[in-house]
Amino acid sequence: MVRMWARIVGLLAVAALLLAPVLACAGGRPAGSPGGPILVLGDSLSAEHNIPAGSGWVSLLGKRLAQERPRPPAVVNASISGETTAGALARLPDLLRKHQPSVLVIELGGNDALRGLSPAQLRANLEKMIVLADGAGARVLLLGIDIPPNYGPAYRERIRRTYAELAQAHGAGLVPFLLEGVALQPGLMQGDGIHPTAAAQPRLLDNVWPALEPLLRP
Repeated sequence: MVRMWARIVGLLAVAALLLAPVLACAGGRPAGSPGGPILVLGDSLSAEHNIPAGSGWVSLLGKRLAQERPRPPAVVNASISGETTAGALARLPDLLRKHQPSVLVIELGGNDALRGLSPAQLRANLEKMIVLADGAGARVLLLGIDIPPNYGPAYRERIRRTYAELAQAHGAGLVPFLLEGVALQPGLMQGDGIHPTAAAQPRLLDNVWPALEPLLRP
């Protein structure tokens, strides 16, 4: 009898050790749970490059959510002008731990393409970010890009196809081209022909919203 009770006590001790991490999280919000913030990881297209602070599409997203929802999720803009997929990939683990997002919006790849990075490397970096986000319990939205025709039709098509293929393979949301209806439009692009003006930012948000809104549902 003593030996049997010793075994029971031992099994209960092991169970307590296994359950401890779960119980510890019970009083807090686990990563990626509903109500977590929206984390935007992008480059200058999302970092309010050369436009007034607060006028970018990410800022407008926060304002729309505040107007439309009684308990809107926070919006964290971790975008940096000049950012590449490699740089963002290096930053992402800390960002996921710090913010515990429910949704990760990835707006990256333009600087990689303009520097001639191979589509295979671009895909590998983006896929690693998707896997990291999935492991943290965050849903993913990919914002696709296009590049100037002078880079050649084959390279251009491979870049564009990368986003659609990753979204399909991982069940991620997709905006095929963030600058749809903005690129090449007079008054909507800055003089460099790359960055949208402040006037274009509501259109960028309108491009993102239909793909983002379903990811915010429980």
